Amino acid sequence: MATVDLEKLRMSGAGKAIGVLTSGGDAQGMNAAVRAVTRMGIYVGAKVFLIYEGYEGLVEGGENIKPANWLSVSNIIQLGGTIIGSARCKAFTTREGRLAAAYNLLQHGITNLCVIGGDGSLTGANVFRSEWGSLLEELVKEGKISESTAQKHAHLSIAGLVGSIDNDFCGTDMTIGTDSALHRIMEVIDAITTTAQSHQRTFVLEVMGRHCGYLALVSALASGADWLFIPEAPPEDGWENFMCERLGETRSRGSRLNIIIIAEGAIDRHGKPISSNYVKDSSKMGMEAVMALLEATPDTPACVVSLSGNQSVRLPLMECVQVTKEVQKAMDEKRFDEAIQLRGRSFENNWKIYKLLAHQKVSKEKSNFSLAILNVGAPAAGMNAAVRSAVRTGISEGHTVYVVHDGFEGLAKGQVQEVSWHDVAGWLGRGGSMLGTKRTLPKLHLEAIVENLRTYNIHALLVIGGFEAWGGVLQLVEARGRYEELCIVMCVIPATISNNVPGTDFSLGSDTAVNAAMESCDRIKQSASGTKRRVFIVETMGGYSTVTGIAVGADAAYVFEDPFNIHDLKANVEHMTEKMKTDIQRGLVLRNEKCHEHYTTEFLYNLYSSEGRGVFDCRTNVLGHLQQGGAPTPFDRNYGTKLGVKAMLWMSEKLRDVYRKGRVFANAPDSACVIGLRKKVVAFSPVTELKKDTDFEHRMPREQWWLNLRLMLKMLAHYRISMADYVSGELEHVTRRTLSIDKGF
Repeated sequence: MATVDLEKLRMSGAGKAIGVLTSGGDAQGMNAAVRAVTRMGIYVGAKVFLIYEGYEGLVEGGENIKPANWLSVSNIIQLGGTIIGSARCKAFTTREGRLAAAYNLLQHGITNLCVIGGDGSLTGANVFRSEWGSLLEELVKEGKISESTAQKHAHLSIAGLVGSIDNDFCGTDMTIGTDSALHRIMEVIDAITTTAQSHQRTFVLEVMGRHCGYLALVSALASGADWLFIPEAPPEDGWENFMCERLGETRSRGSRLNIIIIAEGAIDRHGKPISSNYVKDSSKMGMEAVMALLEATPDTPACVVSLSGNQSVRLPLMECVQVTKEVQKAMDEKRFDEAIQLRGRSFENNWKIYKLLAHQKVSKEKSNFSLAILNVGAPAAGMNAAVRSAVRTGISEGHTVYVVHDGFEGLAKGQVQEVSWHDVAGWLGRGGSMLGTKRTLPKLHLEAIVENLRTYNIHALLVIGGFEAWGGVLQLVEARGRYEELCIVMCVIPATISNNVPGTDFSLGSDTAVNAAMESCDRIKQSASGTKRRVFIVETMGGYSTVTGIAVGADAAYVFEDPFNIHDLKANVEHMTEKMKTDIQRGLVLRNEKCHEHYTTEFLYNLYSSEGRGVFDCRTNVLGHLQQGGAPTPFDRNYGTKLGVKAMLWMSEKLRDVYRKGRVFANAPDSACVIGLRKKVVAFSPVTELKKDTDFEHRMPREQWWLNLRLMLKMLAHYRISMADYVSGELEHVTRRTLSIDKGF
């Protein structure tokens, strides 16, 4: 969302009222959505009401519908569940219940409703919207509302946010709560892995997913599970014996660990449930919603706000609900291949990749190509997942695959080793770099590198790393005119917590880094739960402080890409002082380690401490390499796995294209590319074409997509008191000008 778009929205909601409710099962992230919808609504000048206990509160009315202010949603972003409650409501399924709900909304002038819940909750909202006109007519006939009231509130707008840990709603890549559910699953798998290896055991893990196998599928991908059961893809008859034979084969090759993951709704080809016990005996996972409501017209259908790549999109709610129902119908009718396709491209792609990597495939014929894989730059979580999937995909393609230890320096020294399928077993959940990585660039060792490329007859290089990885491959490409051995296929998988590699919106490892920073900030905030008037200044690594700031509800986030001066700092300190006069007497400020040459963390600490003396005190925290270490998140494990597969398949295709007369000769710009996620799609960008888009002095792309989130961060952290508040008499002590008072967290 562009900054100018948010600026234009200010006061666009004046005179409107928005209600927000959560319904169905709770999911982590619902509170963050409630907070964003509430603060975005207030930002645009609308009145916002929190509806407690879901549709039940909507039907009962009274104290269940309360006006919200900025502080109503303070300090909730890190909490699980939903602070406004959620309840199943049979009454809302009846005409009488919906009539009562309509009356209760009209008492507050609410004609915009944001519903956070599953497909059942969103379907109910659409029924409510479709009946709104007739419900108002009935209320007029009963004398409960006037004709003028009915005309004034003639249309109900609906925006849905899907909250479901099962990720079972078609039309979105990921629903609210799914990522947290995946984190919990991976924590369990990581915890039992050491025990399983010690005792040479097979663990059968059942995860939620009665009608959708997403959690089980992605968990299997992220853990390298040996066997997977999901309702969309039942096993063939006789799977028991086949599974046991497969597990036995892995044990005979030296594996001490087997993991079987089963979705709770797993079935066989005949529709019979497959339980974890049976398997054991056989084998011994809000802001766009407000915009949608503001822009809605009487003819606008109810929408659901979905995620596509890193973009928020709006889709017709009932079309998505219908597709979701079609999936279940296809499974009931045993059309399992179609069910997988209906789940969407992401699900189908995950399933194909799992089948490719779970068990060794014997290539029909050996290819003529040899490929080498190396890590370059600082370690980043997910590197090992990318290496593992690339190795196994290369072997499946019939190639000879080498790994190189210690980056370009290791390639120069001949630290090259042929690798087999089972050599990379267990690498998925490992942090750092199993191959070793260094920042050394190739230009100082070109002769030695060329010699070893010739010695090992290497036809392609897969380089996984940060800015140095891209810069290193660029140096190799620019040296092709001097060395024919460098006329080979090359690909870069961006992997760095700094997220500064040109050619991609997301670098491998940045999600783990943001999560590490977020968890640390949450702990820092919790440590001050018994302390009033305290401000924490936290220094972070990498270029992703804005995203972290939004995730933790920071009051400010200072980054290099968004220049600031002493006047900005002065304004922030004044805002913090005003904040401490409210009920929320804690502050959180993030500072990127390279945001400013002179405004250091120590400078900010001294400034805030001095100007806030007598009002609040300060503490500093430096996260440092904490953001690099640790096990990769489910996203980085899955993302690394996908990038490794796609990169290797792309390189294989390129090799076949440039193989002529018994040799590989690749010198076209598109023979050396960066693979990356660009908005909604994975794309390959020639390294040479990315030079014009790169700021070499500061080691980053000239344009950063996440800078568009800066105003969102400021908007969610700072309270703009609108004229509507003044006119309503709720803030009589405020002058007639719009104030900007910091009430973050």
